[in-house]
Amino acid sequence: MRPALPPTRAPWVLRMTWRDLCFLHWPVAPEAIARTLPAGAEVETREGRAWLGAVPFRMTGVSPRLLPDVPGVSAFPELNLRTYVRVDGVPGVWFYSLDAAQPLAVRLARRLFHLPYFDARMWADTREGVTRYASLRTHRGTAPARFAAAYRPVGPALDPAPGSLDAWLTDRLVLYSTDGRGRLYRGRVDHVAWPLRRAEAVVTGNTLADGLGVTLEGEPHLLHAERLEVRAWPLERVR
Repeated sequence: MRPALPPTRAPWVLRMTWRDLCFLHWPVAPEAIARTLPAGAEVETREGRAWLGAVPFRMTGVSPRLLPDVPGVSAFPELNLRTYVRVDGVPGVWFYSLDAAQPLAVRLARRLFHLPYFDARMWADTREGVTRYASLRTHRGTAPARFAAAYRPVGPALDPAPGSLDAWLTDRLVLYSTDGRGRLYRGRVDHVAWPLRRAEAVVTGNTLADGLGVTLEGEPHLLHAERLEVRAWPLERVR
């Protein structure tokens, strides 16, 4: 799914490490997703279905290029709700929400990357291979949303074939966002191949999609990644 994008001479601006990440994906009706997207973004489907994903993980080592980590700022839990789109034929991720337990990170991401980050009270703990995770959105002026789950990896490492569902859901290096005037932007990230394994999860609460009018039914498609080093580039306007 790695898109063919025009080369850029701009240096990467942000580094981070994603840890103990779980992809929980549900198939949904494409029309339910299409009506929530901005002009210029087209819902991407697989076998006639759109997919909505909840992704809990921990961020560490978050720091701008050439600067060191800052204790109390560079590490925090994060939780996102996402789907998949195409803009001008280039596939990428569309985020409905990104909850984080670091107020400064929330404000910088909203300002610099036009992403819908929200303040949240969050707790994440990994012991003996099991991650227990809880989040409650507390952002002023925004409806609360909660998520609670326990998950763990199972089985051997995966090497998803190009074009497989596992690859389609995860192998994406592009994100899209809009500013307050509705203008579209494209962001890029880069990392090695995902260190994926199958996962087991027990979800005890999830209201992340309530504001979309979408019901997440049945058992989700589950994948796990223990650790991934990531770099991000500045946004580019989509014209």
